[in-house]
Amino acid sequence: MTTALLDLTYSQRFDCAICPTRCDGRSKSEYVFEDDVAASEEAEGWLAEHLWMALDVDVYTAPARRHGLPDLALVRGDRVLARVEVKAQGRAFMAVERLLPDADLRPHETVALNLSDIRRYAAQYREDQIPTYLIWRVRRPCLGEGYWGQHIDALIEIGNHYRETRTWRRASTESDYVDGEHRGVTVNYHFSLRELLPLETLLVHMQTILNAAPDVYEA
Repeated sequence: MTTALLDLTYSQRFDCAICPTRCDGRSKSEYVFEDDVAASEEAEGWLAEHLWMALDVDVYTAPARRHGLPDLALVRGDRVLARVEVKAQGRAFMAVERLLPDADLRPHETVALNLSDIRRYAAQYREDQIPTYLIWRVRRPCLGEGYWGQHIDALIEIGNHYRETRTWRRASTESDYVDGEHRGVTVNYHFSLRELLPLETLLVHMQTILNAAPDVYEA
């Protein structure tokens, strides 16, 4: 798994005609919830091991009984030092420039998060002040693959600047339903990879925050 920098400059380095996530303004007709979950779990597993080795912390998955927490808790002893939400995204928001003209986003560099999730994580962070990070695994033919993320403070600042200009609600499809329950995400907030940090740079930031963490958090 590579963590190298992605080249965010769009160029014709492959045949766009065979790309499954073409940036041509045509959206997918199906959003298969189970496929999205599998991709996110794969990214979560890889990242948990990488954070454990790179930051010398224990990494725990948020237990089901505490639903609503970010995916991972970074722990030393009985202290929760930080929390990390992990997302995996391959397909691009192909029509972003047409549908969100004031968002300052290009399709190939755009990532998304469930709007209700980011609001919940922001509220939790304001309440307990435990550093919270959001990290995306991005896998696209025109960019390659890498992990990019940011502290929630920076994402809140971006949200305050762009507000509703980066929010998009898509129509539901049959593939959003699992056993009769709507599970797919239909309202997203969007960010640019230009606003995020590549994983190796983010790890330096995280290590600084962890080393300064006071002895006040409980696992």
